[in-house]
Amino acid sequence: MFDIPTLHTKRLRLTALTECHFDDYASMLADVESTRWVGDGLPLDRMNAWRSLAMLAGHWQLRGFGMWAVERLSDNAFLGRVGLMRPEGWPDMELGWMLKPEHRHHGYATEASEAALDYAWRKLRAQRVISLVRNGNESSDCVAQRLGGERVDEIDFMGAATHVFAYYPPLRQRLSAVG
Repeated sequence: MFDIPTLHTKRLRLTALTECHFDDYASMLADVESTRWVGDGLPLDRMNAWRSLAMLAGHWQLRGFGMWAVERLSDNAFLGRVGLMRPEGWPDMELGWMLKPEHRHHGYATEASEAALDYAWRKLRAQRVISLVRNGNESSDCVAQRLGGERVDEIDFMGAATHVFAYYPPLRQRLSAVG
């Protein structure tokens, strides 16, 4: 079994998504505003939320990276999920985020995503990471831009027009990977 690392930021803990997060996770995926920009855009019932959670846990085992539960350090509240994915059919390793509605617009997605990108550069030695952001999702466009993402393409992804933002490791890491 792959040991999922725990990451810490100033305000957050990124930890393995487990059954203890399921009620909050299922509630987030049942909310139409949370699912509007992912997958087919429809909310999930509890059975399909369980399948989603199981897929995310399995992604770590199959790829050695994946999504983390985002918890606030001050009170251990579940805020959402952030992490790295590359399921079959994805164009590249993707950085993705989803927060419960009440935790949006506090900088949590950016803060957690910075930690996930740092993990991609330092531990996975990734040379590029992307974010796939559906057209019209201005909030996620802004997060991607705050993270230093460069909009490099627009594609039809899963039946929807989607912006592709690319991130690259800091210059010092690119130079050490070459040398």
